[in-house]
Order: sequence, then C-alpha cells, then structure tokens
Amino acid sequence: MMNDPHARDRSLPPEGAPSGFGRPGATGNLLTLAGVHTHIGAYHILHGVDLQVPEGGTTMLLGRNGAGKTTTLRTIMGLWRPSQGRIVFDDADIGGRATPDIATLGIAYVPENMGIFADLTVRENMALAARSAPSIEAVDAERLRWIFDLFPALEKFWHHPAGLLSGGQKQMLAIARAIIEPRKLLLIDEPSKGLAPAIVQNLIAALAELRAARTTILLVEQNISFARRLGDTVAVMDDGHVVHAGSMAEFAEDEALQQRLLGLSLADHH
Repeated sequence: MMNDPHARDRSLPPEGAPSGFGRPGATGNLLTLAGVHTHIGAYHILHGVDLQVPEGGTTMLLGRNGAGKTTTLRTIMGLWRPSQGRIVFDDADIGGRATPDIATLGIAYVPENMGIFADLTVRENMALAARSAPSIEAVDAERLRWIFDLFPALEKFWHHPAGLLSGGQKQMLAIARAIIEPRKLLLIDEPSKGLAPAIVQNLIAALAELRAARTTILLVEQNISFARRLGDTVAVMDDGHVVHAGSMAEFAEDEALQQRLLGLSLADHH
C-alpha cells in the first residue's frame, strides 16, 4: 500500500468519534471459526467453515446466493447452533451459547431484514437497543451526537415512526441501533441490497467512518463495488464452506479470480 502523506492515521479514531470507540492498535483475530458445520432441520448448510476476522478491520464475506453467508452470521450469533466445530470470539468459545449471552459479549447483528420496529419511533427503536441505559436520555451524549453525524436523517426523523423511513434510512437506523452502545464486533448482512445508488454512497461513507474508528466488522455483501471500497480482508464462500480468503486489495484486482468464484464479468466492476 502506498504511503499518502495526507491520509489520516487509521490507527486512530476519526475526529468526533466517542472515546473508547473501537480498539485502536489491536492486532490478531477477534473472531475465528474452525470447522463449523450447521444443520437446519434435515439440511446440512455449513460444511466445515474456516474463517478468521482480524481485529479492528472490515472483513467482507462474499459468495453466490445460497453459499451459506447468512447462515454463517446467524450461527456466530447463536440463532442457529453449530453441530460441529469451534467459534472463538475474543478468546472465548461461543459456539452453542444462547444469543442473549453472545450479545452481552459485545457482538451486534444487523440482519438483512434490518430488524427494526416499524410502529415505533426512531427514538423508541434506539432506546430499545440501548439495553444498559434506563432511557435514551441516559445514553452517552457524545456517542449519540456521533451517530447523528453519521446518520443525520435519524435526528431529523427522531420522533417519526420508523416504518415511514425510506429503505436507506431504515438501514441506517438498523446500523445505528447496533452501535448505540460499544460493540467489539458488528455482523451486517447485505446492507446495500435494494438501495438506490445515491443512498448506497451515503451508506458507504458512514461505514467507512466505522472502519476508520477501528470497529471490527464482518459484512455480507453481493455488490463487489461496495465490498472493494470497504473491505480490508475478504472471504468467499461456496457450497457451505470458505473457498478463498485473503486481502481485499488483491482480490479486487484479480478479475479472473472474481469471475471464477463469483461469476462476475467486467460489466459488474462499476
């Protein structure tokens, strides 16, 4: 990577980030999956997944539809239990633990359906996500201001029902709910799906701020352009296991590899 004298030191949180956000200077892997199998009823979905998520970086989990990406996130989160293998998070084996227990360790999950409450206001959605605070007013003001800077629409529509937000605004609310309290790891499932290109650009900018704050993110995505702009590392899944893992910069430059693993053509590189 070339040294840019004007680039901000990414080992430091971005200007305005709340104190204690991210884990500057962290090294090693925050999350490791080793030989993870997951069965859902009679179906064997994950077939020995090996995956490493470096601490303080963004790992993009790519693959064709049905490759097992969402199942991997849900298995990490305890929504589906692994039938075999180990899931180690921050030196603790979390495989088979209940979802609420996993959440208390500092993992937040943003599902593809966003998981927001349409009938509640934006404020009420945020208050529910702040589990350790007795009310939204008790949430750290610096942190809340930083979230509003990331997602200005949330402040604008603070007292509006979440169901009236646009698709992009709902996605931003879902991510804001995940970071209302300090998290060690964010699991995000296809955040750009169904969004207009202009909204995707806004989402990329916000996630780039989280990336700059050294927040560890494991993000499932289909949009290779989106992925290459945010990812530090990449893992590609096919048929329930990881078939490629490495640097996103190298993967983004290897169009033949992308074609082989994802079925992408030159027209997809926009």
